[in-house]
Amino acid sequence: MKNLVYTLIFGLAWICTGCSDFLESQTPQGSVDEEQLQDPVYIDNLVISAYAVWISAEDINSSFSLWNYDVRSDDAYKGGNGTEDGDVFHALEISQGIMTTAWNISDIWQRLYNSISRVNMALKSLNRMDEATYPEKQQRIAEMRFLRGHGHFLLKQLFKKIVIANDETLDQEGYNNLSNDIYTNDESWAEIAEDFEFAYGHLPVTQEDKGRPTRAAAAAYLAKTYLYKAYRQDNDATNEVTSINAEDLLQVVKYTDKSIMNAGGYGLEPDFHNNFRPEPEYENGVESLWAMQYSMNDGTKNGNCNWSNGLIVPNIPGVTDGGTDFYKPSQNLVNAFRTDADGHPLFDSFNTKNYDKTEDNADPRLFLTVGIPELPYEFNTKYMMKKDNTWSRSGGLYGYNVTLKQNVDPDGGYLVKGSYWGTPMNHIVLRYADVLLMRAEALIQLNDGRIEEAVSLINEVRNRAGQSVTASTSVIKNYAEDYGVKIKVEPYNGTYSQADALKMMKFERRVELAMECDRFFDLVRWGEAAEVLNKYYAEEAADCSIYSNASFTKNKNEYLPVPFAQISASNGKYVQNCGNW
Repeated sequence: MKNLVYTLIFGLAWICTGCSDFLESQTPQGSVDEEQLQDPVYIDNLVISAYAVWISAEDINSSFSLWNYDVRSDDAYKGGNGTEDGDVFHALEISQGIMTTAWNISDIWQRLYNSISRVNMALKSLNRMDEATYPEKQQRIAEMRFLRGHGHFLLKQLFKKIVIANDETLDQEGYNNLSNDIYTNDESWAEIAEDFEFAYGHLPVTQEDKGRPTRAAAAAYLAKTYLYKAYRQDNDATNEVTSINAEDLLQVVKYTDKSIMNAGGYGLEPDFHNNFRPEPEYENGVESLWAMQYSMNDGTKNGNCNWSNGLIVPNIPGVTDGGTDFYKPSQNLVNAFRTDADGHPLFDSFNTKNYDKTEDNADPRLFLTVGIPELPYEFNTKYMMKKDNTWSRSGGLYGYNVTLKQNVDPDGGYLVKGSYWGTPMNHIVLRYADVLLMRAEALIQLNDGRIEEAVSLINEVRNRAGQSVTASTSVIKNYAEDYGVKIKVEPYNGTYSQADALKMMKFERRVELAMECDRFFDLVRWGEAAEVLNKYYAEEAADCSIYSNASFTKNKNEYLPVPFAQISASNGKYVQNCGNW
């Protein structure tokens, strides 16, 4: 089987109106006798159900890719028809008017805990199994703990003060008595790491079913968890980074070792664009460490498509009618791809002028990340982008750029119409380029004589960007000739200080992972969100008037507030994040 298809076995209802009652029961549904509880088929169904919820529990307003919440970054505008179209997300993008009662904040909390509860249900039954009857027991437990770590990781990025629901033996009363204030920030990251550590110790190097995580995927997620943990934010009165922990950074170095990745056959794709193609021959490629598996033509109505990106599709008359044009790349992001005569980033001066394709050099990843006017949408010359309402439902309020990574060629046979638009294209959660950059970051912050190695890792990513122009699969090899763009990207070739290397690494993360929903969380992790975003608001106001009243409040807007409904239902056991919500 190519992919683990996330098919709902039980049709279990979503069972969460909050974490304090986020589980109808941690016991199996219905009247299940002890013989059934020991049946491997029953256990397999519970496991598949725990995978399936990561597809079924998300939707267009609460995507588990977190694109809806990445509009807080300098990478993207909310988009849509105007500021009132998805007004709660407009509040996020300008950091003003965010309410603890806002439905989108409560919704993502509930959906992620729903997913964790499904995992815990599977774990409770797995723990009772006899390995003689069910020899896959430890591997399946590892898979479930990986999924649970994934859920807690996303919640931690969003909310900071979260409930760690990692005791699957609790009964209903036990869950009702959980608090989000038991652990310090550092300790809660450690609890998440523990799940990934178990997964790392018990997962196989490869998996026949591509949706199941491997040992390398667990290592990558473990490294990512330790990287977030390293930037200590343990003062409850602030969200400031008070120190960077060297022991945590060494764990990042340990789990990003290339021997772990190479053992599983992972590496960089020769063409950057291959990571964002829906064709079966490109999905689950060498760079995809772990991805959410979507499908079509699998016997179900419309397949198990990715509907969570349904709001992102532009509204092309007669082609994608009903496309709602959300999540649009910012002009600031486009400008960040400008390069100098040596093919290097412009760093602090990148936003001194808007990118002009007739005169500016650009990193080729620009044309694989952002659809811009006078270039073909999704590399199909039938759909040339223009500065008109086809490419901006808001009449230009959010500009005319379109994200390419989440969209597909309308004529390629991979765009499905349901209530909104869907595709079978996988969502890569962890990819190898991120591993290289995480390792580079840890080495630079350790500053123990390995800056040169860190720069070489950054160069691997930059070199691949350049190769994406000439690769046999390249869709932009003729862009210079056909559209007059100037493509220039080169590796770094000097000796660099820690400060220089940090600047290079941070810029590389932005252009490599642009529109993949890491940017805002990177800024918060580094303690730079207020500085970077207030500067961005001021610079963008001339191009995008929505930012005229934007203001990011330090020690508040780094995290979403714990939803009012959750605090109210907790009987005093939940506390709010700092910031006078």
